Amino acid sequence: MASDQVDAPCKLVPDDIKLDSSVVDVCFHPDRDVVAACTVGSEVLVYSYSNESNHLLLKLNHHKKPCRGVQFSHDGSKLFSISVDRSIQAVDMTTGATVHKIVKAHESPIYSFLVIDDYLLATGDDDGVFKVWDYRRATPIFEQKQMEDYISCMTINEEKKILLATSGEGTLTAFNVRAKRMELQSEPFDSEMLSVSIIKRGTKAVVGDGEGVFNIFNWGEFGNISDRFPENDSSVDCMIPITENIVCTGSIDGKLRAVNLLPNRVIGIVGEHEDFPIESLSLSKDKKLLASCSQDETIKFWDIGYLHKEKVSDKNKAKASVKKKHLKSSKTNPYNFFSGLESTE
Repeated sequence: MASDQVDAPCKLVPDDIKLDSSVVDVCFHPDRDVVAACTVGSEVLVYSYSNESNHLLLKLNHHKKPCRGVQFSHDGSKLFSISVDRSIQAVDMTTGATVHKIVKAHESPIYSFLVIDDYLLATGDDDGVFKVWDYRRATPIFEQKQMEDYISCMTINEEKKILLATSGEGTLTAFNVRAKRMELQSEPFDSEMLSVSIIKRGTKAVVGDGEGVFNIFNWGEFGNISDRFPENDSSVDCMIPITENIVCTGSIDGKLRAVNLLPNRVIGIVGEHEDFPIESLSLSKDKKLLASCSQDETIKFWDIGYLHKEKVSDKNKAKASVKKKHLKSSKTNPYNFFSGLESTE
């Protein structure tokens, strides 16, 4: 006799992680199913995650003021964090103990940072001061002030040589971290530059600004843009490359979008945090799970494996309606709710 029982929907991603205050940054571990986050309440938290359950592994309060960023070392053995208190700290992931600490790394609050390799990291502060550190030392190995406003985001090429930094003054600056010099700075744009990614196998850099525009630069030609793509009316606050052509973005309107560049097309909405601004994005070790965090005090997970198969042709004309299209990963899409149900036909 056939059973009338219907199986529960299949969970495609881990449950949301709810915190007690706004989440400023989120970062996946490079080897384990672990995610780290920091909050405006100065807490640094580390969770294990799975489709079955999430568990708090570490809760740290080693910063005196709100934390602004977290990143794992490349081998995953340490967790670095920066704060409004101007300090850089590193915690051992096995013991939870602080193993490196630079108390007054900058004169102004640190706004952004980037782990470069096993020993080097870069920091940028509210006043546009850029520094490179060998974190085993208490003083920077390279320091410059080329920007007059906060350094919003940083990324580096595969060779770990050319680091790109965006600024609230509306510029993109390229630093040669090996030669310890500035290579080139763009002309100032009318809007603040908020996010940056390297795409097209290192031949292009794309910068998201406060007006929702993608500004595309040829690699090595950072003085001015080669292309410009207005994505939407919301700022491109954060951005992460998924493939050589596709990036995911987070905006002040609370939406995550997938965008193909060259040809320039909005693919659709990956997910959303209702109307709360998205602060940060991170990609898992297998590049199939995206984590986002927001002022809604939540870390959300999105299955974006399908984007690796997405092909966009320049022969098809872009449609305005696509900007509102919810993709498979979006929890507002019925695809997710019914994906685990058996057909009744």
